[in-house]
Amino acid sequence: MEFLCYHRDRPGSLPLRLALGEAHWSYMDEFADRMIARGPTFAADGETPSGSVHIVDLPDAAAARAFAFDEPNYQAGVYRDVLLRRWRNVLGRTMWDFPGDRAAGQRYLVLGLGEGPAVDLAPSAGDGDLVAYGPLLSDDGERWLGTAGLVRADSASEAAALLTVDAYAGVEVHLWDFGGRR
Repeated sequence: MEFLCYHRDRPGSLPLRLALGEAHWSYMDEFADRMIARGPTFAADGETPSGSVHIVDLPDAAAARAFAFDEPNYQAGVYRDVLLRRWRNVLGRTMWDFPGDRAAGQRYLVLGLGEGPAVDLAPSAGDGDLVAYGPLLSDDGERWLGTAGLVRADSASEAAALLTVDAYAGVEVHLWDFGGRR
């Protein structure tokens, strides 16, 4: 089962985040073979970390909750909140299989949170700029709760156009970069 986990940083937590860097990496290394995508999100300045997204294949919802809440940054108080949802890998690949230029353009995390009839179950255009894409689902995988994508785009508004914005209760767009131990 695939899950999207988005940890959002608490304001002022950058020094703590930096101090826990190796603990975070060591923890994530334990899940490296199950990662679909990962990486930090950034504030509008493009440099200050604002969160951390991980899309990971885990046995069940309990394992996903353990993954999200046992993470060292979460345990130490770096994060203010966590979005954890079952997810379906529509593209069927990992970020390491992304066919595009990883260094070209800006990259974004786009989250559309919704209710009611499912929309955007598949991308509306070709997947050339999509790193990852899929619906956010209830723990049992039966109910649609939104859509999430990692996309290369020229602007935040272009990234938001990945989704049918009017069909969601809210759409968030965050600068994102490919993650992993460097």
